[in-house]
Amino acid sequence: MKRTFESPLVGFAYLLLPALWFGLLVGVSFIATPAKFDAASLALPVALDVGRATFAIFNKVEWFLAAAMIPVVIFSGPRLFPSMAVVVLGNLLLAQSAWLLPMLNDRIETIMAGGHPRPSLDHIFYIGIDLVKLAVLAAMVWKEGTRILPLMLRLPKIER
Repeated sequence: MKRTFESPLVGFAYLLLPALWFGLLVGVSFIATPAKFDAASLALPVALDVGRATFAIFNKVEWFLAAAMIPVVIFSGPRLFPSMAVVVLGNLLLAQSAWLLPMLNDRIETIMAGGHPRPSLDHIFYIGIDLVKLAVLAAMVWKEGTRILPLMLRLPKIER
């Protein structure tokens, strides 16, 4: 027997939150951040400092979205994919928050102080994690969209 969601609001929230997170992630990490380094009038230390501030705020926004998804997943019923997706997203976010952001911030401090940090793959790892987050979020939106849209299309119309 196939289960359907109990509340259209829960299904909508489950669809909206990952879609919002996906859009914010694309906008911040893959559009605004690279664009900042193309601005000829923005010196590298300033661009790095703006990036540090941007990613500090965005990290908090991502934690908020991850936390907001927990009750939605709980109330959408026992399904393995949504639960695992939120766990994966949380672990990826934790790796960025606890490991990569502090290391990248240290590199920025060194550059802003006139130093030259050793080459590292920290940025590549950060971008790689963002790409995995995008894939998980896209899969969540796709999977939930294909699940609830047919159900929503069969809802009776409200007479006015």
